[in-house]
Amino acid sequence: MKSNSGKVFRQAAIVAACLLPFWSQMAFAERIKDLASIQGVRNNQLIGYGIVVGLDNTGDQTTQTPFTTQAIGNMLSQMGINLTSDQASKLQLKNVAAAMITATMPPFAKPGQPIDVTVSSMGNAKSLRGGTLLMTQLKGADGQVYAIAQGNILVGGVGASSGGSKVTVNHLSAGRIPDGATVERAVPSALGQGGFVYYELSATDFGTVQNVVDAINKSMGPGTANAVDGRRIAVRAPEESDARVSFLGRVDNLDVKPVQSAAKVIVNPRTGSVVMNQRVTLDACAVAHGSLSVVVDAPNPAMGQGADIQVKQEGGSLMNVKAGASLAEVVKALNALGANPLDLLAILQAMKAAGALRADLEII
Repeated sequence: MKSNSGKVFRQAAIVAACLLPFWSQMAFAERIKDLASIQGVRNNQLIGYGIVVGLDNTGDQTTQTPFTTQAIGNMLSQMGINLTSDQASKLQLKNVAAAMITATMPPFAKPGQPIDVTVSSMGNAKSLRGGTLLMTQLKGADGQVYAIAQGNILVGGVGASSGGSKVTVNHLSAGRIPDGATVERAVPSALGQGGFVYYELSATDFGTVQNVVDAINKSMGPGTANAVDGRRIAVRAPEESDARVSFLGRVDNLDVKPVQSAAKVIVNPRTGSVVMNQRVTLDACAVAHGSLSVVVDAPNPAMGQGADIQVKQEGGSLMNVKAGASLAEVVKALNALGANPLDLLAILQAMKAAGALRADLEII
C-alpha cells in the first residue's frame, strides 16, 4: 500500500509540474475587452447649470453670488411671477444654491434610459445635504440637450457648527442623484465602418497588439484581424447587426497575454505620492541627503529686539545605495535613505539624471 501511495503521489507531482506553466500563463491573461475598446463606442460627457432648493439655511449667500438670484428671477418669470431688478437684487434665499450638474452618457443610451448625475455647488453654499435639484437641461459638447435631470440629492458627508466651532465629515458641497437624469436624445454610435470593426488599445504597445491579433486569428480564423499600428487593430466582422454583435461578444472575451509594461515611476509633487511598478530597477549609486530648516522668532519692539532668524542644516552623510533587481530591493534601498516622501521626489529625479534609476519618471 505504501508503494502504491508513493507512486500515485509521484504521478500527481509530475502532472502538476507539467500544468504549472499553463496555469501561470492563464493567471496573467486578460480579456480583450479589458485591454482595448471598439472605436466609436464611447461615453459622452454632459453638463448643465441648475438650482438646488430645500436647504436648511446652508445655501448661497446671494449678496455674494449674483448669478443665483439671476437664475431664481429667470425661473420665476417662466412661471408667471415677475420681479423687478431691484426686488431680485434684494432676495436673501439661504435655502437655495446654484450648482453645476455633470453626467456621463453611456454608449447606445436610448431615450427614456436613466443615468446618474453629480451635483456640485458653484457658489458659497455650506452644504447641499437635504436639497432637491430642480429640472435642469444637460447638454453635450455640441450644445444640444441630451438629458433632463431632477431629484433629491444624496450627500455622503455630515457637518455641524455652533459657537464658532465646526465639525465636518467628508464633503458637503457635492452629491449624487442615482438615476437622476432621463436621456432625451440618443447619440449615434457607429459600430465599425463597412466590413471592419476597429479595436483600440488603452496604451500603445506593439507586442500586445500582435498578441491580440494572434488570439483573434487563432479563434476566429486566419486573416480575421490585422494590426494597423501600435494601438489599432482592424477586425473583419459580419455585416448583419445580430451576427456582428454575437461575433464581437466572442472576440471581447478572448484571453490575451499582454506584454509586460515598461518600468515607470509616477510622482505627484502635490501630495507627495510615489508609485512604481515591478519593472523598476536601480544601479549602484551614492546619495547624500540632508534637510535645511529656517526658524524665525517673532520680534519684540518693546525690548528693542528684532526678529531672530536661524538657519539650520542637518548633516547629510553620503550613503551607498545598492543595486536592486526587484521591486522589493528597490523599496528597501530607498527606505534606507530615511527620506520623507517630498525629499524622495528630489532624490528620484537626481537618480534618474545620474542614470541610476532604470525607469521612466513621470510627474503628474
